[in-house]
This record gives sequence, structure tokens and C-alpha cells, in this order.
Amino acid sequence: MNPPLIEGELLPHDAQHTPSGAESLTSPDLFATPGVLPGEGRARLQRLQRLLGVDRAIALTILARGWSALSGLLTLTLIARFLSPAEQGFYYTFYPLVNLQIIFELGFSVVILQTASHEAAHLHITASGVVTGAALHHGRLASVLGKAVRWYSAAALLLLAVLIPAGGRFFAAHSTPGTAGIHWLAPWIVAVVATTLTFQVDPLFSFLEGCGQVPQVARARLLQAVCGSLLGWSALSLHHGLFAPGLMIAGQGLAGFAFLVTRRNLLLPLLRRPLSAPEEHISWNTDIWPFQWRMAISWVCGYATFQLFTPVLFARWGAVEAGRMGMSLNIAGALSTIAISWMNTKAAPFGQLIARRQFPELDRRFFTALIQSTAINLLGSAVVWTTTLFLAARHLALAHRLLSPLPFGLLLLGSVGNNIVSSEAMYLRAHKQEKFMLNSIVGTLYTAPMAYIIGSRFGAPGIAFGYFLGTLVIGLGYGTYTFQRYRRLWHAQP
Repeated sequence: MNPPLIEGELLPHDAQHTPSGAESLTSPDLFATPGVLPGEGRARLQRLQRLLGVDRAIALTILARGWSALSGLLTLTLIARFLSPAEQGFYYTFYPLVNLQIIFELGFSVVILQTASHEAAHLHITASGVVTGAALHHGRLASVLGKAVRWYSAAALLLLAVLIPAGGRFFAAHSTPGTAGIHWLAPWIVAVVATTLTFQVDPLFSFLEGCGQVPQVARARLLQAVCGSLLGWSALSLHHGLFAPGLMIAGQGLAGFAFLVTRRNLLLPLLRRPLSAPEEHISWNTDIWPFQWRMAISWVCGYATFQLFTPVLFARWGAVEAGRMGMSLNIAGALSTIAISWMNTKAAPFGQLIARRQFPELDRRFFTALIQSTAINLLGSAVVWTTTLFLAARHLALAHRLLSPLPFGLLLLGSVGNNIVSSEAMYLRAHKQEKFMLNSIVGTLYTAPMAYIIGSRFGAPGIAFGYFLGTLVIGLGYGTYTFQRYRRLWHAQP
């Protein structure tokens, strides 16, 4: 029941450096610049920062995700203004199809991040990109990057070759006389090409995060979100709305490549580095594949599971009920995405601490981040649910676009539980092992028939209750058992 968690730049002058070249594994102080605030005010802000656990990487990640949430409101307004209902249908169908890239990616980005972080833990990487340290780990870090680039280059070509004809056949087969005048082919090709190019940015971002450049990558993801929104809005405003998805993705890709240019002093020498000794090569069979194939199964199970609710309701209860579920899930997902920022910005530092076998410090940081993340999620959910109660009590129109308070509350609680499970999975994956594969399979085997059988009979309230029950038993119950079992087993080993 843990879905995948589908983000320059010199370091601050007072930042400490770890052997990986990242900022200190203690959270950098956002308010430490002398002269910006009076001493007492700065001290209060520092205490608040420590309480909330907001470091620079988290702040930038929240800004990027907050921008995506707020910009989505303007996007909806422009869609309603410039697209016909039929064009809107094509618009929203583009995204699920291009998101099939997850099948080609197969969770490799997580493998890249953790494998790189374990090697970077024994190296020093300066702000200018110079790598120093043991030749063995230097070579293995270069090997990680080389394998990532080759994998994603081949997968991108396959993605391009599959998506363009598959999407073309899908839209052609489902076109009706009412959509005959809609020119969807060129926008679809643009969306697929843009996706293919952006697809190759992700592994390099994961690699840089593994090298300790988490705040820098978070800043780049913020720029990606802004650039993508601006290009998409331009297409909608100029009455070329079906090009908006492709241009949004292209904007993200362009911003991503621009950021990677600033990292060339690190990336290019690693790509060109000759690997002389056999032990410098990362072995696909022993170092990557045992982790990746399990990640791939978990990734696909999690992605497939949470796409079922809305289609089942659409087929059995109609578009209105499906729309309520979709909007409610989006709100719960937005809260989770912000709250999990406290955890996923720690993925690379967790890997470095594990590589150094600093397990007490690892646990201290993990449980602190888990408490902060869960508290933020609970607080946000409480605010949203209270607002829902207010809307329902006043019989306002917006209340009819959401689920009623009880099923919506169950969705929100289930989302909080899933955040905890995802955090536990992230902790174990930082050990370069995937022990939540069976959990994901069990979750899918429960959720898929539950959504169809209960959803068909009881609608959205039935699905919400089934989802909450599954999260409670399979997610928190079985997931926490898995987490505690392997945490104790691995850390007890000499």
C-alpha cells in the first residue's frame, strides 16, 4: 500500500562539508545570514526552523510543489476559458498516457540515487565539481553515472517508438464525429517528444542528489515547475491549448538541461573517466539488478493501484461521482506531496550515513523527520477536513464537487498512513535493498478487487472505507512489521 513517490549554486559561505561534498548532514540554517534579522528575531526563527525541521532543500521542495498546486488553479481557469469540452477530454487523456514512462523507468532513479550516495559517502566533492578521494569509490561513482546514462538513453528511444504509435491508435480508435475537427496528432507527438527528452533529465537529477546536491536539485525542480507552467499557459492563451501538455513538459526539460549545464564540471569528467580496475565497475548483476527488479515491481504495483478508484466510479456511478473522487484524491495527494518533502530530501544523506554505518545518527534523523512530516500532514488534513465541514454545512457549491465529509476524512487519514509507510520504505531503500515489494503486491491484490467490488456496490464511500482499512492493516500493520524487522536485522550485523 505504498505508492511511488514520483526536485546554483555554490554552498553558503558558512556551510560545513561532509566527505561527499554535500552540505552538512545537519540541516543548514536558513536564517543564519548576519545582519538580516535582529538577534532576538533571528533566534526565534531559528528555533521555529529546528522545530519544523525546514532546511534549504525542504523549503525549495515545498516551494516547487506549492507552485505546482497554485499554478494548477490558473491552468484550470485557462482550460475552461480556451478549450471546448471535447478538447478538454483530449487534454486530460494526454497525461495518463505519457505517464506510462514509469514502465520504462522501472524505479531505476531510486537505485541510482542510493548507489551514488553510498559511493559519494567516501569521497569529497567540491562546490566546483572536483572529486577527490579513494580511486575505487571515484571509479565506482563514475560507473554509476555511465550505466544510468546508457539505460535511460536506450529506454528513451524505446519510449518514443512505443508511445507515438500507441497513442495515435488510441485516439484514432476513440474519435467520434463530434471530435473530427480536433487536430490532436501534432500536439500528441510534441507531448511524447518532450516527455522523451525530459525523461533523460531525471536520472542525472537522482545522481546529483546522491552526490549530496539535494538543495541545488530542489532549486532546479522549482525552476522546472515555473518554466513548464509559463509555456503551458502561453499555449492555452494563444488558442493552441492541446499543445499545452507538451510545452509544459518541454519547459520542465529545458530548465532541467539548463541546470545540468551548470553541473558539467562534475558530470563530464565522471562520464569520461576510464575505469582501469575491474572492481571500479558497478556490477549490473550484483549491485543494481537485485535492487532494481524489486523496485520495478513495487513501482508498477503502487502506480497501478491508485489509478483504479476514479475509472471504477466513472464506469459504475458516472462522471459526477468520479469527479468528486478525483478532486478529493488530488487534494489528499497534494497534502501528502508537501508533507513527504521532510523525508525524501533526506534519502541521499540516509544512504551516506548507512555507508558509514552511523546507525544511531540515521535513526535520530529519520524519526525526527518522520514526526515532522506526519505532524504537517495531520495538520493540513485537519484544516482541509474542517473546511469541508464548513462548506457542507453552508451548502456551498464547492461542497458538491468533493466527497462528503466522512469518506473524504477517511481518504485523508489513509493518505497520512501511506506517508508513514512510504517513509519506512524510503529508510529501507537507503540500504540499497527493496523489502517492500511483497507489501506492494499484497496491497495491489487487495486494492484492485476491493475498488471494483465495493466501489461498484457502495460507490465512493465504500472505496474510501476500503482504502482506509487497507492502509491500516496492510500498510501500517504489515509495512511497519517489515520496517522494524529489517532495521533490527541489518543494524545488528557487524
